[in-house]
Amino acid sequence: MRNFKILKSLTAAGVALLAFAPGIASAAVEPETAFILNSFSFIINGALVMWMAAGFAMLEAGLVRKKNTATICLKNIALYSVSGLTFYVVGYNLMYLDVTGFIGSFSPFWSADDSAALAGTFDEGSYSASSDWFFQMVFVATAASIVSGALAERIKLWPFLGFVFLLTAIVYPIQGSWVWGGGWLSEMGFSDYAGSTLVHSVGGWAALTGAIILGARKGKYTKDGRVAPIPGSNLPLATLGTFILWLGWFGFNGGSVLSMGTAEAVIEMANVFANTNMAAVGGVLAAMVMTQILYKKVDLTMALNGAIAGLVSITAEPADPTIGMAIMIGAVGGVLVVIAVPLLDKLKIDDVVGAISAHLVAGIWGTIAVVFSDADATLFVQATGIVSIGAFVVVTSTILWLALKYTVGIRVNEEDEVNGLDKAELGLEAYPEFGPSS
Repeated sequence: MRNFKILKSLTAAGVALLAFAPGIASAAVEPETAFILNSFSFIINGALVMWMAAGFAMLEAGLVRKKNTATICLKNIALYSVSGLTFYVVGYNLMYLDVTGFIGSFSPFWSADDSAALAGTFDEGSYSASSDWFFQMVFVATAASIVSGALAERIKLWPFLGFVFLLTAIVYPIQGSWVWGGGWLSEMGFSDYAGSTLVHSVGGWAALTGAIILGARKGKYTKDGRVAPIPGSNLPLATLGTFILWLGWFGFNGGSVLSMGTAEAVIEMANVFANTNMAAVGGVLAAMVMTQILYKKVDLTMALNGAIAGLVSITAEPADPTIGMAIMIGAVGGVLVVIAVPLLDKLKIDDVVGAISAHLVAGIWGTIAVVFSDADATLFVQATGIVSIGAFVVVTSTILWLALKYTVGIRVNEEDEVNGLDKAELGLEAYPEFGPSS
C-alpha cells in the first residue's frame, strides 16, 4: 500500500536484521542508515519512473504517422513538465496533506521538512521529504501520457495541455488521496499497490472520454463500417519505447515498496522486480499466440501492447503472487488487449496507440486480480474502488473536455489534420529528408 502517512508504521513492523554471512550475527540497521537507504530507493526508482516518459514518447512517436511525430514528442516532454509544476503547486498536498477522507489540502509543496534528520534524529522508516515528493511526482505524468497517445494526430496542442494541467493538478490527486492519502477507499481496505487503477485506469478513463468527444481521425472508419488501418511510421522506435517502459516499470513497482531499510523490504522489492518482469513476459507471449490464432499472423504492435498490458495488470499487486501466478496475470492482460483493440474499433472509438486497451482494460483486470494473492482483499471492495474512481474520472474528464471543446476547441481543422500537426502547429517536420509527409 502506497499510503505515505502509514509508511513509518509499515516499515517499523518489518524485520530490521541483515544477515551478512553464515555464522556472523545479524545486526539491526542504524536509523540513519535506514533513512539513507529509504531515501535512495525513492530517488533511484523515481529516476527509473521518469525514464518511462522517454518510453511513452518513443512508443507514441513510432505508432503515429511521420507527419505527426515531432508534435507527439513535444506533447510528451511538455506534459511531463506540466505535471511536475502542478504536483508542486497543488497536487502533492491535495493528495497527501491532511486528507479528510475525500480530499487533501489546496496548498503548495513549498519546501522539504528534513529538520529532524539534519539534527541527527531519525524515526523508524523515515526518509528525505524531497525524495518522497520526487517519487510521487514522476507517477503523475504517466496518467497524462496515456491520454497523449490515444488522442494523437487530431487534437490541438494547447487545449490538450490545458486538460493535462487540470488532470494532474486536480483530478489525479483527489482520487489518489482516497487510497494512497489514507482516504475513504483506504479505510475500506481497497488495495492498489502501485496504481493499476489509481494511475493507469485514470489515464485510460480520461483518454476514453476524450476519444469519444474528440472523434476519430479522418478516414479511420469508412461509411460502410470498415476499419481502415493507419500504420505507424517507425515500429523499431515503438519497440524501443516499449523496452524503455519495461525497464522503467521496475522503478514504478519496485519503488512502491516505499522502503529499503530492512532485509524484509529488500526481499519484497526483489520479488516485485521478478513478478513485474514475468508479467510482461506473459503479456507478450499471450498476445502473440492470440494474434496468430485470430489473424494467422503475429502482430508486432499487439505484442508491444501485450507487454504493457502485462505490466499494468501486475501493478496492482506485484509483491504477493508467485512468479507463475504473475505470468498468468500478465497473460490474461495480453489476451484482453488483443480483444479490446478491435472491440473499440467496432465502437468507432479511435485510439491511436491502443492505450485505452492496455491501460484501462488491463488496469481493471489487474485490480480485480489482487484478490487471487492478497487474502485481505475482497472482490466487493476492489470493485467499489474501480467503479468509484472510474465514475469520478469519467464525470470530471467529460466536463473538462466539453468545456474545452465549446470554448477554445480541441480538434484541428481538416486541412491541418491532412497536412499533419508537425507543419500546422510546429512548423517543422521530424523527418524532412524523407519527402512528403504521410
